[in-house]
Amino acid sequence: MERKNQIKLLFIIIAIILPLNILSQEIISVHDTVRAGAVKVFFDCNDCDMNYTRQEIPYINYVRDVKEAEVYILVTKQDAGSGGDQFTFTFQGLGKFQGLNDTLIYTTSPDQTNTLIREKRTNMLKMGLMRYVAKTPLFHEIEIKHNKELEVEEVIDRWNYWVFELSTEPQFESEEANKQLELRNSINISKVTPDIKLEIEMDHFFNREKFIENVNTDSVSSNTYTTSSLNINNLFAKSLGEHWSAGLQWDLGSSTRENYDFTTDFLPSVEYDIYPYSESTHRQLRILYGAGFQFNNYIDSTVYNKMKETLYLERLKIAFQIQKKWGYINLLFIGSNYFHDFSKNRIELITSLNVRIFKGLSIQIEGGIAHINDQLNLKKGNVSEAERLLQLRELATKYRVEGGIELTYTFGSIYNNVVNPRFSSPDFHY
Repeated sequence: MERKNQIKLLFIIIAIILPLNILSQEIISVHDTVRAGAVKVFFDCNDCDMNYTRQEIPYINYVRDVKEAEVYILVTKQDAGSGGDQFTFTFQGLGKFQGLNDTLIYTTSPDQTNTLIREKRTNMLKMGLMRYVAKTPLFHEIEIKHNKELEVEEVIDRWNYWVFELSTEPQFESEEANKQLELRNSINISKVTPDIKLEIEMDHFFNREKFIENVNTDSVSSNTYTTSSLNINNLFAKSLGEHWSAGLQWDLGSSTRENYDFTTDFLPSVEYDIYPYSESTHRQLRILYGAGFQFNNYIDSTVYNKMKETLYLERLKIAFQIQKKWGYINLLFIGSNYFHDFSKNRIELITSLNVRIFKGLSIQIEGGIAHINDQLNLKKGNVSEAERLLQLRELATKYRVEGGIELTYTFGSIYNNVVNPRFSSPDFHY
């Protein structure tokens, strides 16, 4: 009798679930039919909040591989003269949208919140996508609105493009046998227009660390170590057209670690960009050359028995950057030498490479290498254990090498439309 009741219950459950399952499949099928006609889009953006984007723009298909896309969107960012950021949105049509391309630009203000910036950036994406969505069956799902209070106003900048930024960051840590105080302060002043660029940056660092020995005994002792540095970097650049610029770099500073009581270098410079500056968010090959003098006043006698000296030097920088749908390349070459002795020189190469090898597989390589033979500031005398371990003093070296590699392979469904924030760590993107 009990077995018959179980069989009856099973048939009842099947009779209830089966129609619901068929109905749900039909609903999903209808939904998928509509969504299947949506534009397939690949986003190439390092700091976009994609969960927010998917929620706000549900009428496209987000694909994980550029080879599946019908529209490729590259989002790049560079500093704006206002103290904010300038975002460039490059839309490239692929497949049936081949040749349907566009570029949109949005510039933030330094007083805008991350939430507002995220909203404005997403609105810019919506506007750029409309020309593609309008050619799909989902066009009837779109409503276009505007702010009825919109009016044209004359823009008056009472600051005349000057931007000021102040920052302070005190930190402390205390334990029974160790106490540390660290201060970081900065001041940034800039004025950037299409014709000129003026920047003044000051960075101050102070660190004091106290070590207490024999805490629980009668013979308590302590050692205190202090390091500090101050750097003031001044830049003035004047545009001379789409390819040339001229300017002045003037730096001042001090550093206990580098044995500088005071140092300054003054370098008039000229720069040439093989590509027009207007294309800088996509590609640039800039060659910067400067020559001038440097004055150093040292804290202690150097290995060359100098307490102060005036030097003449030259510096060359070559910066290459390109961003495409296959990835990006960043290269920076820096070379410098002193005129009184050309053997006192430094050569550095810093690189960052990201390549999508094939569907789902990408590789990122970052690294740097430097030949160092210009440490005229090195402090004379033996290096103590504390100076070595706590990095209180710059040490002699002939080279520096650093780098890393990351290989990523993703496979599975080509679509990436779903947003489910459950059990996720918070994101702090714009």
